[in-house]
Amino acid sequence: MTSAPSHTAAIAVHELTKRYGRTTVVDDLSFTVRAGVVTGFFGPNGAGKTTVLKTIVGLARPTAGHVSFQGGPVPSDARALGVHIEPCGAHPGRTARAHLRALALLAGLPAARVDEVLETVGLEQAAGRRVGKYSLGMRQRLGLATALLGDPEVLVLDEPVNGLDPQAIRHLRTLLRERAARGRTTLLSSHMLGEAAQTVDDVVVIDKGRLVHTGPIGDLAQGALSVRTPEPERLSALVESAGGRVRPAAAGGLWIEALPAAEVARLALRERIPLEEITSRTASLEDVFFDLTEVPSETRTEGRRA
Repeated sequence: MTSAPSHTAAIAVHELTKRYGRTTVVDDLSFTVRAGVVTGFFGPNGAGKTTVLKTIVGLARPTAGHVSFQGGPVPSDARALGVHIEPCGAHPGRTARAHLRALALLAGLPAARVDEVLETVGLEQAAGRRVGKYSLGMRQRLGLATALLGDPEVLVLDEPVNGLDPQAIRHLRTLLRERAARGRTTLLSSHMLGEAAQTVDDVVVIDKGRLVHTGPIGDLAQGALSVRTPEPERLSALVESAGGRVRPAAAGGLWIEALPAAEVARLALRERIPLEEITSRTASLEDVFFDLTEVPSETRTEGRRA
């Protein structure tokens, strides 16, 4: 029997800002990660994802704002928080088993956990090899094994599927879903959006260090109307006043949800707003990601929450 996922916040990011000199990498960012779910953290290259994750787990100090874990400070106990942010951190001359044994000893964890996590990530046959001889995918597995060593309540992973083969990716997906079924929490960044759509429950999307969307993944991949009009602002206001939801799309288009096409057409006709296109379709996670991160910032509702 598995425990039901909690709806409380495992991680809460409050008005986080991080600057390096005059460069602002993270800008007044706030979001929460629900306990007991897998949350995907997305954004284009250079969006600030790794910097945010490092700040969340205490590897970087914020310029402003703060992060809380279940209402308290960032934990240092491996049983509470497991982290994998590249590289894996193992000395190239050490074997994977020796690396994990040293970490288990430092953390006060039972030595038996070493072989358990090596088997979990599929490195049991290569545990006696020196890490310097490992491929990228093997180093990724070792980093994941390190994060899992304390069987933590919260797992934070930066691009964990990078370098993994399809079988290993499927294994990781199963592992994360099993953790969620036990009430454990995972926050992971990824650029493989199609794969992530099969793994995550919630999404957080940032661009240029700022929040552009957060909410359940089902709110992004559901059916919607793809609409194009030369007067998107007027149509958006009409649709929202009628109870619909509007999300900007790339190239000046709109995604409209919660209103049928006939009602949208009727509203546009009544106000003499020309429609160039109105089609019903299901937006993939990739569609929504590019819409959210490619639309001009002045047309985007910053920090949109589903």
